[in-house]
Amino acid sequence: MKIVKIGCCGFPVSRKKYFKEYSVVELQNTFYNLPSKEWAEKIRSEAPESFEFTLKAWQVITHPHKSPTWKKLKTKPPGDPENYGWLKPTKENVEALRKTIEIANILGSKIIVLQTPPSLPCNNDSFEWINKFFEEARSITGDKYVLGWEPRGEWAKRKDLLEKILVKNNVLHIVDPYRADPLNIVDNIIYYRLHGIGRGEVNYRYKYTDEDHEKLVEKLLSLEYRTAYIMYNNIYMYQDSKRLKEILSSKQDIQVL
Repeated sequence: MKIVKIGCCGFPVSRKKYFKEYSVVELQNTFYNLPSKEWAEKIRSEAPESFEFTLKAWQVITHPHKSPTWKKLKTKPPGDPENYGWLKPTKENVEALRKTIEIANILGSKIIVLQTPPSLPCNNDSFEWINKFFEEARSITGDKYVLGWEPRGEWAKRKDLLEKILVKNNVLHIVDPYRADPLNIVDNIIYYRLHGIGRGEVNYRYKYTDEDHEKLVEKLLSLEYRTAYIMYNNIYMYQDSKRLKEILSSKQDIQVL
C-alpha cells in the first residue's frame, strides 16, 4: 500500500499541537542558522517516537555569501566566504554538510533537502562542480540519508543536465507537483514541496482549491512509489494540508499519515 505523509515546511501552529496532528515536518530553522545539538535533542524528545523530521540543509551550502538570506546568519561560518554556496565541492561546503548531518542524526532524519537559488549558474563548469559535490556528499552520507535537490532558476529547466547529476549520484529530485515531475526517485520516495500556484516559481500567498487538491490526488494515485511526502510551504499551509488529508483519507489503496 502507498503511504502519503502530509506536513508543513516549518510549524504553522505550536509544536505541541503540530505533533498531535501531523506525522512529519520539514524544519526550516536548520536553513537559516544551524541549531545546536542540544536544541535538536530537545525537539526530538518533545515529539512522538514515530514522528519524522526532514530538514532543509544549512544555507551556506546552497546559497553564496552575497545572498540576502546570509543576513540572518547569527554567526558567520569559518573559512573563505567565497568558497560557500552553490554546491561547490569545497572543504567549507563539505564541512557545513557534515555539521548538517550531525543535526539530522540527532533528529533521526533520513531526508535532507538542498534548495539552490536561481542565481546558481547553469553551465559546464557548474555541472562539473555540482557532480563533484554530490560525489563527496554521497561518500559521507552513504545509504543512511537521502539527499534531495530542489533547483530553482535555469537548473530547474535544464532537465538534460539535471537528470544526469541526479541519476549518477542517486539524488532525489524534489519538485513542486504543480510545476514539474521528478526526474529521479530514490528509495521509492517522492518528495513534493508546494509553494503555491502562479506565474513564478513561488506564490506563497496562494490558497489551494479543492480542484487543485484533486489534481494532486490523481497524480498520487497514478504514480509508482512507496512513500510520498507532501510538504506545504505557503501562507495557508495549515489549512491546505488539513484539507488534502480529508480528501485523501477517502481514497482506497493509500495510507495517509
